[in-house]
Amino acid sequence: KCRTGPLDIVFVIDSSRSVRPFEFETMRRFMMDIIGNLDVGPNATRVGVIQYSSQVQNIFSLKTFFTRADMERAINSIIPLAQGTMTGLAIQYAMNVAFTTQEGARPLHKGIPRIAVIVTDGRPQDRVTEVATQARNAGIEIYAVGIQRADMSSLRAMASPPLEEHVFLVESFELIQQFAKQFQDKLCGVDVCVEREHGCQHSCISTPGSFYCECNPGYRLNTDGKTCSPIDACADGRHGCQHHCVSVRGSYSCRCRPGYYLSQNKRSCTMIDYCSFGNHSCQHECVSIPNGHYCRCRSGFTLQPDSKSCRATDLCNGVDHGCEFKCVSTEGSYHCVCPEGQQLQADGKTCSKCGARHVDLVMVIDGSKSVRPQNFELVKQFVNRIVDLLEVSPHGTRVGLVQYSSRVRTEFPLNKYHSADEIKKAVMDVEYMEKGTMTGLALKHMVEHSFSELEGARPLSQNIPRIGLVFTDGRSQDDISEWARRAKESGIVMFAVGVGKAVEEELRAIASEPVEQHFSYSADFTTMTHLVENFSLNICPEEGKGEMEIRSPCACEALVQFQTNTVAILQNLTERNILWDCLAHAVPLTRSLAQMTARLEDLEKQIANKK
Repeated sequence: KCRTGPLDIVFVIDSSRSVRPFEFETMRRFMMDIIGNLDVGPNATRVGVIQYSSQVQNIFSLKTFFTRADMERAINSIIPLAQGTMTGLAIQYAMNVAFTTQEGARPLHKGIPRIAVIVTDGRPQDRVTEVATQARNAGIEIYAVGIQRADMSSLRAMASPPLEEHVFLVESFELIQQFAKQFQDKLCGVDVCVEREHGCQHSCISTPGSFYCECNPGYRLNTDGKTCSPIDACADGRHGCQHHCVSVRGSYSCRCRPGYYLSQNKRSCTMIDYCSFGNHSCQHECVSIPNGHYCRCRSGFTLQPDSKSCRATDLCNGVDHGCEFKCVSTEGSYHCVCPEGQQLQADGKTCSKCGARHVDLVMVIDGSKSVRPQNFELVKQFVNRIVDLLEVSPHGTRVGLVQYSSRVRTEFPLNKYHSADEIKKAVMDVEYMEKGTMTGLALKHMVEHSFSELEGARPLSQNIPRIGLVFTDGRSQDDISEWARRAKESGIVMFAVGVGKAVEEELRAIASEPVEQHFSYSADFTTMTHLVENFSLNICPEEGKGEMEIRSPCACEALVQFQTNTVAILQNLTERNILWDCLAHAVPLTRSLAQMTARLEDLEKQIANKK
């Protein structure tokens, strides 16, 4: 067997109509005889077979079979094409397809010879000289075997130099098997690694008529092609070590910095948990760091000089608590409180501005094309910030939403939802309309429909304020003046919010008096959230408490209440020594207070006598 080293061999077989069936059988035996004496395998010699006539057919590629039995079965199953003789086309296919790495050829840098064995019986019907030169320049060694009628000049044009070692002419198909042994000797040649001084430091690999050196695992071949040097496996940066890479004879291992240990994957590092040792003595929390630990107190506590114990701190004085009205400290924490009559909001810091006031609020938002989808999402967030200011309920504040562009659409009326969470979810589900900006049409819709009792507005007799909030980002494409005027004449308090290219003249026309308190503007959508603060007081008017009982200031009960309040104030001033300070510096004030007290006593006696 030929054991001089691995080869990549492709047989290029002529199956034109001039090759008779029994002659083609001798070509099958020729290939099988050659393969039978080769050391085939994935790491040894690889074999491929193509046949050609007027076209090229791949029988099997270099990566298809790695046993002689499989190859022989494939060769025996070949059906000749029996057409023309396009030898140049076959060489082109061998160069561009058969000897590619995708089809199983080993990379050129490995030095494994690429050998094409062309067997033909006639003159090519296409040009072979140029394509054969290209194939040889691509590193393919070509053996040209001609049988009977083969054209010698064509064989010489195809074969690699020296021609006497690569061109063979066999007189008949019957003699081709005798030629197989001669060809095998040429193919295999001398085992240079055995019979000559090769000089390889590690391993010598024989090839036909030559050899190359290989290094042991963990080493690379030096530029002299013979000696080997250890590979620094850490140098290419692909080791994956989190901390340090240590190279060891072509391999590597990972190491961690002090205070860490190597994880199970042998690459990443995990910090040692010194707190888990249980000897830290921290009163609250222990925090591990590389090479040690430190103690940390919970929020609202301060670490003491011993670096272990904690003491509570007054967080109201030590942090930016953000309480709108008052901050109350507790041990290790704090909470916010609101004035009487107001409720703490969900953020735990701000106080409800509309806790005892009820309104019917309809928001009319611009959904025109100029707003754009991403900004429309910011508009919906702005709407929900307004909703957060209100106490929504069937008997409290009611909210409706209208969107407009070239047309108007009620997203939900005043009587649709009865809680802030329901409204906020519905707002986020609103779909962007796009198209034009018909603000006047939207105002008409609001006046005629949105504030109707049919859609949930409460009767005017209940004295529930009706508030309209119009949001727009540009000039209206229709007239707004008439329906803005009708809205205000019908008792609706109008607010106007403009963003970007909104027209100030139109905003002022929409807004109620005083205009400065009822319209706002922001340069762009990302900065408009501050406008919510501008509405927090204006949108919750003092008169929004429903029907109110109006008392005469001269009524008896009102005078008694006034006396009680006045006495309480005087007593408080006395306790704080403020009254006496005033008396010492202002005698007229003393006389006035004395006279007022006397009149109050007389009034009290009159009330008692009437009863």
